[in-house]
Parts: sequence; C-alpha cells; structure tokens
Amino acid sequence: MITAADVKKLREMTGAGMMDCKKALEETGGDTEKAIDLLRAKGAAKAAKRSEKSANEGTIGSYIHFDNKTAVIVEVNCETDFVANTDDFKALAKDIAMHIASTNPISISQDEISEDVIERERAVYMEQAREEGKPEDIAVRIVEGRLQKFYKESTLLAQQFVKDPDVT
Repeated sequence: MITAADVKKLREMTGAGMMDCKKALEETGGDTEKAIDLLRAKGAAKAAKRSEKSANEGTIGSYIHFDNKTAVIVEVNCETDFVANTDDFKALAKDIAMHIASTNPISISQDEISEDVIERERAVYMEQAREEGKPEDIAVRIVEGRLQKFYKESTLLAQQFVKDPDVT
C-alpha cells in the first residue's frame, strides 16, 4: 500500500506533482527507484510534447545605454498573449536587453561558439600555462579550467545576470 509519506518522500526527491508521484508509485508497486525512473521518462515525454508547441506570442525588449553608443533589441517569445502582456514578462525582456548590453556575450550558448574562437583561446591559455612553467599534463587541466571560465563569461546562458549575480 502506498502511504502519504511515500508520496511526500518521492515528491521531495523529484519535485514532481503529488498526483504524478502517487501514480508512479502505484505503477511500480511502491518501488521508489523505479518510480523515479518512471517520472524521469514521463518528464522527457512531457518535454518533447512541449517542444512541439510554438511560441507565437511575445514582446520586444530594448535598452539604450546612456552613452548612446550601445543599443540592444531582443525578442522574447512565449505561448500565450496572456503571458506576453504581463508587466513581469515585459520587464524580463528589458532586463535581458540590458544584460546583453552590459556583458556583450559572443554567443547564446557554448555550442554556438565557433571552433576557431575556441582553438584561439585554447592556444592563448596553453601559451600562458607554458610561460608559467607548468608541466604539460597540468597545463592541459589549467587550459580546460580557463576555457570553462571563458564560456561562463562569454555565453549568454552561462553568464551571471547583471541585476542578480546568483542567477544565470
């Protein structure tokens, strides 16, 4: 028999809805590990379903720096006009535009950085490590660490948000 404590425990572990947790436990005969796997599989199916939906609504956010030399316009999309017309959504678009103007990312994500740029950065970091007198195996690890820092500083999705550094 499935208890409320079992459902609560699974919910805390997965963050899934209460009824989803209950159904998963019922389907797996109370086996928590199998229920977690089932919820993960269902989550992937839900994500695939949502990816098919089109985000036809949205808003435009803009920011012009006070020096009048930097300006950014972004389009942020959502699924419904109800969301698109909220003040919070419009503020989000403006905040993203301001963030882009402030940080000047070179790409949205790490996957979009060209191999030429990555190889150029890797060569610079390797030369720096060699000049510091590091052995080759340690230099390789230093280069990888510096590349990770480069990605965090130069890709929009990995950057710390300018208005709240705890958010990326």
